Amino acid sequence: MAQWLTIIGIGEDGYGGLGEIARDALARAETVFGGKRHLELLPDTVAAKRIAWPTPFSDAYVMLLALRGQPVAVLASGDPMHFGMGATLTRYVARDEMLILPAPSSFSLAAAAMGWPIQDLQMLSVHGRPVETLFKAFTPGARLLILSNDGETPARVAGMLNACGFGHAQLTVLEHMGGDEERRIDGIAHAWNHPRSADLNVLAVDCGVPGPAARIYPLLAGLPDEAFEHDGQLTKRDVRAVTLAHLAPLPGELLWDVGAGCGSIGIEWMRSHPTCRALAIEANEKRQGLIRRNSSALGVPDLQLVRGEAPGALSGLATPDAVFIGGGITDANVLQTCWENLKPGGRLVANAVTIQGEMVLFEWRNTHGGELTKLNVSQGQPLGNFDTWRAALPVTVYTVHKPS
Repeated sequence: MAQWLTIIGIGEDGYGGLGEIARDALARAETVFGGKRHLELLPDTVAAKRIAWPTPFSDAYVMLLALRGQPVAVLASGDPMHFGMGATLTRYVARDEMLILPAPSSFSLAAAAMGWPIQDLQMLSVHGRPVETLFKAFTPGARLLILSNDGETPARVAGMLNACGFGHAQLTVLEHMGGDEERRIDGIAHAWNHPRSADLNVLAVDCGVPGPAARIYPLLAGLPDEAFEHDGQLTKRDVRAVTLAHLAPLPGELLWDVGAGCGSIGIEWMRSHPTCRALAIEANEKRQGLIRRNSSALGVPDLQLVRGEAPGALSGLATPDAVFIGGGITDANVLQTCWENLKPGGRLVANAVTIQGEMVLFEWRNTHGGELTKLNVSQGQPLGNFDTWRAALPVTVYTVHKPS
């Protein structure tokens, strides 16, 4: 089919900033979709029917696809393929059926305004996403460009930085870049006194040097135990690092964290890459609250909590690339249900601290193969005027790959 859909990136300079190909596409279009603000930028000479994005937004795809084969144009901010409408529409429309005409993205304009090389930055978006995802990006010397959700985002981020010990971080709000209403606001996180900015803004953050009490955690597996709020049901740091090494997260993969406790394994899985996903399956109501608070505080609020007890709670869940069983290994059918639902080629890792749990894993290995690892961890602690080694309970780690 010919290219019936044209996705046009448009900036604050409006129709006047569009190239000849984009203007020709608008002249030919019978229907133009876009935000109300974008549609108002078009002159009366564009005769196409104008449709503002509906609520709920998901209805837009049905409306647009119903016009398949007719000349349709879509207006999107800046570069439609960078956190934009173009990236979403590629899931519904074949590439050879559409023409994508990008304008300079908000990030490109912001980097130019700040004089920051793009290759040295983290480009993030909290537009329609939880702002808590930014917590894991707050590191010494980091420079961030953040596509805000609305005018309250800069003030919220300033408060988050201050709470994390980055009170001296420098913030710059860039509003309506490239338009007549363009404005720049500069300030420091701990003294930020701008409760609301324009809804259309990009926030630039130079994290700088944190304070002595700053909360700074690496993305490498094995966060300190004190990073998590817990009730004792926590996979300890050294064991957690080894467990995650066996789970071996890859971008875009989904983990089932069965018997999640305070959520530490699923949280660290998701911190390893922005596209990693995790389901935390937990029956205890208080621990469910811990999972929620920990996932937000550690920058992965999208971790999905499944309230219930395995194996019943596992029914109907998305198929996992990897499974970790941290609790309930001796419960009837938990291991079998996880194995049956695991993708071919996926990994299953299970930890046991009891003899009964070890026996289950030993028998499973005899049937399905895999490897068993015994971890004995001791920490130096005082004993009177001397020091000694205090051993934690030994942990058996079982790892197996499901045949492809």
